[in-house]
Amino acid sequence: MRYKYMSPLISIITITYNAAETIGVTMASVAQQTCRDYEHVIIDGASRDATLEIARSYEGVRILSEPDKGLYDAMNKGLHMARGKYVLFLNSGDTFHSADTLEAYARRARLGDDIIYGDTVIVDKERRMIGPRHYSVPARLTFDSFSKGMLICHQAFMVRSALAPYYELSYRFSADYDWTIRCIRNADEERCTNLDMVTIDYLSDGLTDRNKLKSLRERYLVMASHYGHRRALKRHLELVVGKVLHTKQ
Repeated sequence: MRYKYMSPLISIITITYNAAETIGVTMASVAQQTCRDYEHVIIDGASRDATLEIARSYEGVRILSEPDKGLYDAMNKGLHMARGKYVLFLNSGDTFHSADTLEAYARRARLGDDIIYGDTVIVDKERRMIGPRHYSVPARLTFDSFSKGMLICHQAFMVRSALAPYYELSYRFSADYDWTIRCIRNADEERCTNLDMVTIDYLSDGLTDRNKLKSLRERYLVMASHYGHRRALKRHLELVVGKVLHTKQ
């Protein structure tokens, strides 16, 4: 059962494990937000470096540090601890794009939207912009949108807590893709809002980046489970052909 008391508008959940090199920019980004109606929940996998020391240097942060069964198990712990009416996952090393980003989410949250999302840019460890994601966010979000792939970066996707299921732990690399689709299934498509702005700076150094082939296989299984094998196969063939043509150019 999830906690129901002391409800802020937004729960920002950050997963860490030996993340001393990256957690500082994330903590600072959250602390600098002009919107103050939030809580910051840190789910740590029993780090042995300075991760917890850095996190505890910021006031009002709720921290759980204990061994876990992997990233998505930790994210489920975050959902369990979250008190906010909305949840947003901001990984260690990722940041809000500007100091008023959270306020943009909050304005739509106060109107009762089910899902609120924005664009993402990819940055390197020096916070230099590499470029936008290869997917463009849909102007209007529907269940069918994600039949084309993970169109919205997980960190730029905020959902009403009541609509957010727990992550499926049978997936090691693509449970976030499955989770977002299930969130959309639970939402009213008329209450899904594109903020039409860059909201997240995504650090290109994540678990999926280091396991692209395994992630691709899992994403096929996720897509097939929601949209059928025919559509999943067609979409993945399109991706392969697109990459071949791009390489030849």
